[in-house]
Amino acid sequence: MPAASFRPATGSIPTQPGVYRFRDARGRVIYVGKAKNLRARLSSYFQDIGNLHARTATMVTTAAGVDWTVVNTEVEALQLEYSWIKEFDPRFNVKYRDDKSYPWLAVTVGEEFPRVMVGRGAKRKGTRYFGPYSHAWAIRETVDILLRVFPMRSCSNGVFKRSGQIGRPCLLGYIDKCSAPCVGNISADDHRAIVDDFCDFMGGQTRPFIKRIQREMYAASDRQDYEKAARLRDDLGAMERALEKQAVVLGDGSDVDVIALAEDPLEVAVQIFYVRGGRIRGQRGWVADRVDEGGTPELVEDFLLQLYAGAQPEEASDSIPREILVPELPPDVETFEQLLGDLRGSRVQIRVPQRGDKKTLQETVARNALEALALHKTKRASDLTTRNRALEEIQQALELDDVPLRIECYDVSNLQGTEVVASMVVFEDGLARKSEYRRFVIKGVDGQNDVASMHEVITRRFRRLLDEQAKSELRPGDPESPESGPMLVDPETGRPRKFAYAPGLVVVDGGPPQVAAAQRALDELGIDDIPVVGLAKRLEEVWVPGQEDPVILRRSSEGLYLLQRIRDEAHRFAITHHRSRRSKSMVESLLDDVPGLGEVRRKTLLKHFGSLKKLRAAEVDEIAQVPGIGPATATAIKDAVAAAGSSRQTVGVTPSFNAATGEVIDE
Repeated sequence: MPAASFRPATGSIPTQPGVYRFRDARGRVIYVGKAKNLRARLSSYFQDIGNLHARTATMVTTAAGVDWTVVNTEVEALQLEYSWIKEFDPRFNVKYRDDKSYPWLAVTVGEEFPRVMVGRGAKRKGTRYFGPYSHAWAIRETVDILLRVFPMRSCSNGVFKRSGQIGRPCLLGYIDKCSAPCVGNISADDHRAIVDDFCDFMGGQTRPFIKRIQREMYAASDRQDYEKAARLRDDLGAMERALEKQAVVLGDGSDVDVIALAEDPLEVAVQIFYVRGGRIRGQRGWVADRVDEGGTPELVEDFLLQLYAGAQPEEASDSIPREILVPELPPDVETFEQLLGDLRGSRVQIRVPQRGDKKTLQETVARNALEALALHKTKRASDLTTRNRALEEIQQALELDDVPLRIECYDVSNLQGTEVVASMVVFEDGLARKSEYRRFVIKGVDGQNDVASMHEVITRRFRRLLDEQAKSELRPGDPESPESGPMLVDPETGRPRKFAYAPGLVVVDGGPPQVAAAQRALDELGIDDIPVVGLAKRLEEVWVPGQEDPVILRRSSEGLYLLQRIRDEAHRFAITHHRSRRSKSMVESLLDDVPGLGEVRRKTLLKHFGSLKKLRAAEVDEIAQVPGIGPATATAIKDAVAAAGSSRQTVGVTPSFNAATGEVIDE
C-alpha cells in the first residue's frame, strides 16, 4: 500500500518522546519503534520510497496505518517499546532467538526446603538461577562435587515425600551429600542457611568460604581432631576442583556481562559471557534476521532491550551486573543505563573496552559469535528442503526456464592493481563443489580494472567450455545408477569432462558494470542460453543484464541467502588466492639480490617455509638446513628479510586482518 495513503498530517504528530506502531491492512502490528521526537522520526518514513533502505521500504509499503503513544521520558519509551514487542511480536522487529537450549543451575528458594537442580527453558518465579551453561553434564559434575561441602537437598518432590513417609533418607543422605531434611535430620532454618551459602558460593563469593574452611581445618588440627580436619581438607579440595572448572578471566574479580556480535547483511549472531567474581559463570548465544537499516549500535540497542528490560525486580540484582561490555555503544546509552540502574537498584555502566583483560575477553566472545554464525549458516544450508526452496525462489525471481542446479560465481581480487586474480566457485544443488573451484591469474588487464578483469575471466572460462564440448561425446549414464543422466566424456579416456557442462546460472560479484562485462563476454562467444546476474554488496540487489532496476528478493528469502552465500564463498576463495600470490612474489622480490641464490633455490626456500612470516622468524641455522643453502647464503637471506621487515615497519604498512578468525596475517 502506498505510504501516502495513510500518512498522518505532520501537524498532528506530537514532538514529545513516545512509541509508535505500524499496522498492516488486517490490523496486525508489524513494527514497533521509539523516538525522542515522534514527529521527526515518523516523518522520516514518509519520504520518497527510493531514499529508504530496502528493508524499511518493505515495511512501509506493507503497512496500512500507524499510531503512537506519548510518554514523559525516554526511559518510559524504552519500557513501553519492550512491552509492545513482547505483546505483539512484530514481524519487522529484530527477534533474537536462542541458537540452542541452554541449561541453567536452579535453586528453588521459594520452597520450604529448597532444591538444587539442572533445568532448561524459561525462568520461573521463586527460583534462583545460575548460568546458563554450555553443557548440562558440566553443571551436574560441579554440583556433585559441591554437595559434600553444601549438603542441601537435590532430590525430586516425589523422592523427598517418599523418604519422609518411610522415615529413611535416600543414598545421598547416607554418603553425606545431603543433610536429609526429609527425615528431620536438620531444621528448615539450618537447611536454608546451607542453601544460602551454596548460592553465595555459586554467585562468586568464594574467598570467604575457602578462608573459613581453612581456619576451621587448622583449628581442628590444633585440637588434634584429625578426623574433622581431614574432612575439612577434603571439602577444601572439592571447592578448589569446582573452581578449577571456571577459569579466572578478570583479575579484579568484577561482575560483568561481555557481549559481542558477528554480522552479515542478512543475519546477526550475538554471544554473551556472564562473568561473576572474575570467573565465567555462563555463556549464551542468539541468532536474528536483520530487518532494518540499523548498524551495530542499533543491533546492540535491540539486544540490550530484549535481554534486560524484562528482568523481574527480585532477580534484577543477579541478572543485571554493574558493568556491561558491548562492541559499540547504543544510540541512547544514558537512557539505557538509567533504565537498567532503576531495575537493578544501583548504577549500571555500559561501555566499550579499550585495552587489557576486558578487551581480550571481548575478542574471545567475538570469535565465539563468528563461529556461531558460521555454524548456523552451515546447518541452514545443509537442509535439503531449504535448498530446494532456495533454488525455486531464484528461478521464479529471475524468470529462468529451469531450476539452476549448477551455479557458478566469479569474483576479482587485487591490491591497488597488483597481483590481480579471480576465483570461480561452483555450487550444485545448493551445495559447494570445492573440487571444481578454479583460480585465474589476470593476464590481459593492466592496473585496477575490475570490469575488464571480469570480462577476461568469463571469456577464458566459457571458451574452455566450448572447447571441451567440442572434444566430448555424449554417452549414457551409469546403468547401475538409473538416476544419473547422460555424461559428456573424453572419447579417448572415457572420463567425464567436468567443465563441458554449462551452468544454469552465472553470478558475478558486483553491480551493472560487472554484469554487463560478463554478458558481453558470453555474447562475443555466441553463448545465449546461460543467464547472468550480479549481486551487489551494499543492498544485496540482484542485477540482470539490460534491466534498469534490480531484482529485489525478500529479506527472508532462502534464494537471496543462497546467492549471498555463494558470493561470499567466491570472495573468500579469491582473497585466499591473492594473499598466496602476494606472499610468494614478496619473498621472491626480497631474495632477488641475495648473492648465490638463483631461481631454483628461491623456490626451494619458499616451499620449505611456506610464507615470509615463517622465513623471517627462522634462525640462520634453520635456513641453512634447506638443501642447497650454506651458512653464508643463509646469513645473507636472514639479513635481507630482516632489513625488509624493519623498512616495512618504518613506512607504516599494516599487515592483513582476517575478519573471519580475528587473526592478523603477516605474509
